[in-house]
Amino acid sequence: MTPISRRKLITAAAASGPAAFAGQVLAQAAGRPITLVVPTPAGGTTDIAARMLAEPLGKILGLAVVVDNRGGANGSIAGQQVARGPSDGSSLLLQYSGYQCISPLLQPVAGFDPGRDLRPLGLLIDAPQLMAVRANFPANTFAEFIKYAKANPGKVNYASSGNGALQHVTTELLKDLTKTFMVHIPYRGSGQAMTDLLAGTVDFTITTPPPLLPHIRAGKLKPLMVTGRTRLSVLPDVPTATEQGVPLVASSWFALYGPASMANDTASRISAAVKQVVESDSFRKRAEELGAKAVFMNGAELAKLGTDEREMWGRIVKLSNIKAD
Repeated sequence: MTPISRRKLITAAAASGPAAFAGQVLAQAAGRPITLVVPTPAGGTTDIAARMLAEPLGKILGLAVVVDNRGGANGSIAGQQVARGPSDGSSLLLQYSGYQCISPLLQPVAGFDPGRDLRPLGLLIDAPQLMAVRANFPANTFAEFIKYAKANPGKVNYASSGNGALQHVTTELLKDLTKTFMVHIPYRGSGQAMTDLLAGTVDFTITTPPPLLPHIRAGKLKPLMVTGRTRLSVLPDVPTATEQGVPLVASSWFALYGPASMANDTASRISAAVKQVVESDSFRKRAEELGAKAVFMNGAELAKLGTDEREMWGRIVKLSNIKAD
């Protein structure tokens, strides 16, 4: 292709809009599909968020987007893959807030810091956590639960997907705010934790709504409280902790990152495409069905969110003396 022909191609792409121009730039730079790396196995909320993004993002950019699940090491395997990968936009990370803000506090990886080595591109989903107890737990409201926990120190236990998981640090924050003593039962992943909660082996958990909702609807779990600023549209009768006089506001969020070396123009054009996806009716409705909210933040806003949350959770980790497994 002659220089004049190439210039005409770029001009035509730019004229069709920033997102389309981004597709041309990425296609020329990479010559291959975009790989959307997910730091968890298939089926969890992070994976769901990635698959919600992949198809519409690909359509906007005019490129195939392939989801690649790379679980393990508290997100650092996937994070390092993207951080050390190409900076042309062909390798992106669908990041979970726990891995971005909490894992580095508990299990720092030599030569890798997600706050330094990953470039924030856009927030996609904010998912308040939901507290649910086993069906036969002797409390039917959040107020009754706290009263019972205070009257029975050390007799109430809770499940999490592991030491330092967002479920763990959120519940430790709840304990501090309510002056209760409850026992942590860590699991290696959320699957067994959910199995034991349903079996009544553990009393409760606080986690994102998607894995809890089917069991709540089936009457196998009782929802008591939401950690968001507002109630969930799918569970409008379940109050927030704040409504119950406990100032607990905590959520999981899911966002798109690239390597820190990514050029500004590439980052801004991917961010613009993400914004278009997140603000679409179909994406918003799907998020609401999962008990979450579609919320877009640009790279700078997302960077501040990450910094603020790392500081907040750092205080809880230190206060509760939380250690990694």
